[in-house]
Amino acid sequence: MTAKKEMVKRIGAATTTPKEPRIKKKKKPYFNVLNSSFMKSVKSRWRKPRGVSNKKRIRRASTGASPRIGYRNPVSIRGIHPSGKAEIMIHNLNELQNAPGKIVRIASQVGAKKRALIETKAKEMGLDIINPLKVK
Repeated sequence: MTAKKEMVKRIGAATTTPKEPRIKKKKKPYFNVLNSSFMKSVKSRWRKPRGVSNKKRIRRASTGASPRIGYRNPVSIRGIHPSGKAEIMIHNLNELQNAPGKIVRIASQVGAKKRALIETKAKEMGLDIINPLKVK
């Protein structure tokens, strides 16, 4: 081994630190309608191809990926935040009782007053909030 490689190996070994375990979900492509990339009138969102001679329905390779069951994640990973904890959606204070050891996401329908109450209660319980109230 050359001196340069040996030095790089030593430096690399010294700088590595153990990281927190994170959930690694499968990568999946964007599922878009055919021609959405270059036709302005076609929005980039998914619609099932239903035409008799539609190339995407026939599964031509050049038309891009379509949703298939193979893109699904394992049951053990589904619904889990990348930090490794389970997520729970909260709509009111009573639902916080079911959230020990989970990450809290406050529903978008909750107003500012109740959101503030939920956040203070969650902080008392020692829970993490994914989408806290933004203070200006």
